[in-house]
Amino acid sequence: MDIFNAIILGIIEGITEFLPISSTGHIIVAAQWLGIEATATNQAFGVIIQLAAILAVLANYKDKFTPKHLNLWIKVAIAFIPLGIIAFIFSDVIKALFNVPVVGVMFIVGGVIFLLLERNYKEQNCTTTDVTQVTYKQAIWIGIAQVFALIPGTSRAGSSIVGAMLCGLNRKASAEFSFLLGLPVLAAASGYDLLKHYDLFTFDDLTALAVGFITSFIVAYFTIKLFIRFLENFTFVSFGIYRIVFGVILLTIAYV
Repeated sequence: MDIFNAIILGIIEGITEFLPISSTGHIIVAAQWLGIEATATNQAFGVIIQLAAILAVLANYKDKFTPKHLNLWIKVAIAFIPLGIIAFIFSDVIKALFNVPVVGVMFIVGGVIFLLLERNYKEQNCTTTDVTQVTYKQAIWIGIAQVFALIPGTSRAGSSIVGAMLCGLNRKASAEFSFLLGLPVLAAASGYDLLKHYDLFTFDDLTALAVGFITSFIVAYFTIKLFIRFLENFTFVSFGIYRIVFGVILLTIAYV
């Protein structure tokens, strides 16, 4: 992993991890475009830039890490359980789905879902306008919706946001709960991979790892802020259109 590739992948991870456009799908495509082989060492690099994205959430929502928000974190933990169980049981099946055609199809499916959802969604009818107001029942349903993110290209953020909006959260609260829910998900995935590949980190890779980590953190930090500001004035329609266009491009590349 050279410095240039580390910066590019760090930027892509930082931008896509918390937007409803699938960071996994973009990383797969970028890696192929850059000619980066799917070696264990490069997979370990992916762990590092994911950890940076986790820290970006911590930095943006440090006010939520207080005893008075314990209830919120219990709900986040509850929402994590469905995905944690399914991922553990079907890990081998999930790995077999990691290919460009599957990613392309799921990009399109996710895009159509966002467009259909926004066609009938009325934010003024939402019952939950702040992330701290999420109920246990809503947390469970959001967690179930997030399970679909195990299919590559679906997007963890996209699945949880759609689930949240269908449960009565407004766009901002949906995105923020998705950010917080990303902490246990990414921590579990990164922690497992870190234990699995810790021996692959060498001094020679230190510079690239540091550059990728810092790039991912900075980009993710500002992406989260800009995304929330965006949702105060706009809908998810643009993301739905982007997903469909990107999915079509992926399928064209795969089959032409």
